Amino acid sequence: MYQSPASRLSSALRDALVPCASSLRQQSPVRRRAIPTPGQGPLFGLSCCHSLAGWIGEAPGAGHNSSAAAATAASATTGTAARSASRTVCSMGNSTSRLYSALAKTLSSSAAVSQELLEASQHDQSEPLDPKELLDECQVALQDRPARLHRDFFSLRSESSSQQPRTFRVMQWNILAQALGEGKDNFIMCPMEALKWEERKYLILEEILMYQPDVLCLQEVDHYFDTFQPILSRLGYQCTFLAKPWSPCLDVEHNNGPDGCALFFLQDRFQLVNSAKIRLSARTLKTNQVAIAETLQCCETGRQLCFAVTHLKARTGWERFRLAQGSDLLDNLESITQGATVPLIICGDFNADPTEEVYKRFASSSLNLNSAYKLLSEDGESEPPYTTWKIRTTGESCHTLDYIWYSQHALRVNAALGLPTEEQIGPNRLPSFNYPSDHLSLVCDFSFNEDPARLL
Repeated sequence: MYQSPASRLSSALRDALVPCASSLRQQSPVRRRAIPTPGQGPLFGLSCCHSLAGWIGEAPGAGHNSSAAAATAASATTGTAARSASRTVCSMGNSTSRLYSALAKTLSSSAAVSQELLEASQHDQSEPLDPKELLDECQVALQDRPARLHRDFFSLRSESSSQQPRTFRVMQWNILAQALGEGKDNFIMCPMEALKWEERKYLILEEILMYQPDVLCLQEVDHYFDTFQPILSRLGYQCTFLAKPWSPCLDVEHNNGPDGCALFFLQDRFQLVNSAKIRLSARTLKTNQVAIAETLQCCETGRQLCFAVTHLKARTGWERFRLAQGSDLLDNLESITQGATVPLIICGDFNADPTEEVYKRFASSSLNLNSAYKLLSEDGESEPPYTTWKIRTTGESCHTLDYIWYSQHALRVNAALGLPTEEQIGPNRLPSFNYPSDHLSLVCDFSFNEDPARLL
């Protein structure tokens, strides 16, 4: 019987994401430190749920027969065995080569099959997840690891403000592509055990769930289709992904497909007005770097706001290339926002410190942008000392490369998540057993200015 390309794609996804035959409840208390988000009480008590384990597939070759299920159930009677089982049962995203092979074959079978159809094929197919229960499950899976890095929010509003505005939270993060972390980046001080996807995925999800952003911008996402899109869509996010045309992940054996940028927003806070996927140019040359720009409408105020996520070219010696890419992105965004008539937030790993020309280009743009994390400095004019800190075979690298730019005439930053100290990060730097990426997440709470026109 004939199947449309979209139906074949949806079927391939369902085949690749076979639900687990069993899941595990772990009742022992979490030993890792739980940090409450601002304005909330202590984080939720432990009640490990079935949400993550119960629907995402096992790795190829993992058994799902009745004897294996019985053995898993029996192992839950002891704490040590239960912890081991939780790591094997909940093997989210490990059906990597099978999934990507199915996707590649389907996508190549018809030029008419677009990435939008792929994303739509999983939309609204599953029951919603409870973020609190999912966070509990992450913490169970991670209970043998060291405590996560403690970070505090800093209020950036004057205390004289009589009425607290309704804010929305934005999170920017280069999460470190799994294929690059294990296969190419050479983090010589990070044990390979700390980079295994079986647990690192929980660290990434824990970080997202801890801060519960309304808009989430990620780079180096190579587990979008088997992890982030299925899970975050069930948490209420609308999801968009754009892969790099020539992702370096594809050079790594047993990769999970290309990495790229992803943008997620909560559908109870925003509605999509339009979406643009941009392949960045350097003058007339199409490059390997991409961006997503989406205009959203705030469900509460009715006001529109454009969010963009990007990841510019890496490495020393490519400064002029990054400048050209950044200029191309600004030109695109100027058109999309009608010359900043629509307020703008740009998140990204720019691979450029504040002395580079591409940074200066954004700071002096006609879009009237400011860098949110400058506001944490004493003078309000200095970027943090680092947003990434790693040790590779080429040496130690400590730089500020990640930014959240915003339209300062229309928006204000109400709070920002502080960065961990050198002592907290530790001598082996990032990534580590208690932090999953070589880049730190940036999180800001924004609100609309009451009279944006006067600041134009």
